[in-house]
Amino acid sequence: ANSYEDVIRSASDRHRVDPDLIRAVIKVESDFNSSARSHKGAMGLMQLMPDTARLHNVVDLYDPVANIDGGVRHLKLLLGRYQGDLQLSLAAYNAGMKAVERHGGIPPFAETRDYVRRVLGYYQNYRGDSAQVIRQFRQ
Repeated sequence: ANSYEDVIRSASDRHRVDPDLIRAVIKVESDFNSSARSHKGAMGLMQLMPDTARLHNVVDLYDPVANIDGGVRHLKLLLGRYQGDLQLSLAAYNAGMKAVERHGGIPPFAETRDYVRRVLGYYQNYRGDSAQVIRQFRQ
């Protein structure tokens, strides 16, 4: 994870998305493997689908900088669309906006529900860990 720390921080600053949320999505999507590819054709660290990549002008899906930037742009777009609702935004990141709108909320897909739960779990861990680190330095 540390090798992508600067890239995550810079995308986080640029798009104003919590770096811990970005880390959590990458952890669940690819486990920080920049050459990951899913059976559905999602690619790279943030597992962008070709259509999503095109939407955000990502040319090389396996380039960590481009992939993270595109993934964070997409996350930002979803967070805006769902007024900051993390669960809906993550469900849409996983299953697509159409699925979320068709079901009027988190789609009843085991994979999507599991995905949302796992990302939120890591997000909490990362946030907790960083709070832990800050506390240690203060003592």
